[in-house]
Amino acid sequence: MFTRCTLSLALAAGLASGAASAATYEIETHHTYPSLEMSHMGISVWRGKFNRSSGTVTYDRKAKTGTVDIKTETASIDFGHDEMNKHSVAEDWLNAAQFPTLDYKGKLVFKGKGDAPAEVDGQLTMRGVTKPLKLKINSFKCIDHPFYKKEVCGADAEGQLDRADYGMTQYTDNGMGKILIRIQVEAIKQSD
Repeated sequence: MFTRCTLSLALAAGLASGAASAATYEIETHHTYPSLEMSHMGISVWRGKFNRSSGTVTYDRKAKTGTVDIKTETASIDFGHDEMNKHSVAEDWLNAAQFPTLDYKGKLVFKGKGDAPAEVDGQLTMRGVTKPLKLKINSFKCIDHPFYKKEVCGADAEGQLDRADYGMTQYTDNGMGKILIRIQVEAIKQSD
């Protein structure tokens, strides 16, 4: 009995100390721009970005764990083309009036040596539909930021989805619904 109780307390203490070492980072909105690339009738590539995102990342170097929780304002999409911007937030596409945010939640995945995550295993909710979306992290780095006087971590990540899976089925034949997602993100460590 004593051994079980001691083991349980040791496990609980270990979990608590692991949780306490995870730091929280707030997304820096002026340096975070999810973007997308998609085929335009197979003859060119449309590129757009979302101008407003917010959220948090937790990151524990020692335990090699972390989470991502990001909200992106649907109406902030910008293709650099007014008519495309209007069309993309309309009811048959992103439907920004009914679904004002894209929500992405996931867990950081670590592979091999080092303390940098390699992937995010997450789920994207768009137009009220939630589907798995794995992001490959191409680069990840943390620095002591000279302006903020705090640690700032940044990453570049990418993944792929099919917009037909989220109810945007117009013009999706022959792979035309495939969208490449690219995300540049910076996040500022919050006070311990």
